[in-house]
Amino acid sequence: MLKFGYLAMIAFTVCGSIWLEFVLKVKVLKRYKRAIKAILPVSLIFITWDAYAIHQGHWFFDRNQILGIFGPFGIPLEEYLFFTVVPLAAILTIEAVRTVKKHWQVYK
Repeated sequence: MLKFGYLAMIAFTVCGSIWLEFVLKVKVLKRYKRAIKAILPVSLIFITWDAYAIHQGHWFFDRNQILGIFGPFGIPLEEYLFFTVVPLAAILTIEAVRTVKKHWQVYK
C-alpha cells in the first residue's frame, strides 16, 4: 500500500477540488485551453528544476512510495501528475471563490 502514497495524495487533491467544477459550475474544465495555458509554463519550469535536482543528486523519490513508472528525465509519473493536478486544484478553488463571492455581493 505504501507504493500508492504519492498517488493517494494526488487523488485526495483531485477529490477535494473537482466537485467545485460541478457543484458551483465554475467551468474551468470547459475552458481547458485556458487552464493549459496557465498550468503548462509553470509546470515546465518545475519539471526542469526537478530534472536538474535529480541529476545533481539533490533530490530523489522514495521508490517505496511511488509506482515506479518514470517519464522523461527520470521523473516519476506521480510528479508529472502533481504538477498538473495541484495547479488545476488551485484554479478550481480560485474560480469557486470568485463564483461564491459574486453571489454574496448580490445579497448585500
